[in-house]
Amino acid sequence: MVRKLLLASVLGVAMSPAIAQDLSLYAAGSLKAALSEVAKDFAAAYNVPVNTSFGPSGLMRQRIESGETAHVFASANMRHPRTLEGAGNGGPVALFARNQLCALARPEVTVTTDTLLEVMLDDSIRLGTSTPKADPSGDYAFELFDKTGHADTLKAKALQLTGGPDSAKPPEGRNNYAWVLDSDQTDVFLTYCTNAVLARAEVPSLQTIRVPQSLSVGADYGLIVLNEAPPAAWKLAMYILSPAGQSVLAEYGFDAVATVQGE
Repeated sequence: MVRKLLLASVLGVAMSPAIAQDLSLYAAGSLKAALSEVAKDFAAAYNVPVNTSFGPSGLMRQRIESGETAHVFASANMRHPRTLEGAGNGGPVALFARNQLCALARPEVTVTTDTLLEVMLDDSIRLGTSTPKADPSGDYAFELFDKTGHADTLKAKALQLTGGPDSAKPPEGRNNYAWVLDSDQTDVFLTYCTNAVLARAEVPSLQTIRVPQSLSVGADYGLIVLNEAPPAAWKLAMYILSPAGQSVLAEYGFDAVATVQGE
């Protein structure tokens, strides 16, 4: 798979910067901080501007399917880019990063890794997640529930506060996950560990709780170049997979898994 991407990227080397087309990168909301930096670095290195758009992966896939122009799509799971590939809309799909689920909690909640399940089951605790199917984060949270032996109870009480087409939007400049907790919409919220880092940067009093190993859910992130993308799109994909792109992802807490070694 990487060899195919490397071969395709070579096609872009001869492209003249004078006729370079702006690239459109669609990506999961959890990638906004990391891939915004990667896109800027790529644009500076190759003189090819990158227009970025971020949101729940399922909704971004639907926007692509409805005809919006995206050249590269970076999803928080493998299913959405594989759906596009299966429909003949591009490919191949490359695994480029991994993430994990963590719990974010308001400062007054007494909770540890060992007591997280008990706290989530507590009738007095409001439990928040993102929206399954629209946002992979919600799917991963429900996958975690399936491991607990209390799936029906947890799924029934889960407040799907983010990631859906009708989810309330945070005020301009606010981190989505910091906002839902800081505005007292929920007591505990399951999200990516990388999102937890960004939320606590905004509201340091929030708590990050690691999920017990027995309930741990990993998130595989998939990357696809869409049909009719200009040759530079393959260069952008390769840049995300390269040591330069992977090091930025690692700085933001992702597990960098697709480093392409140099000669």
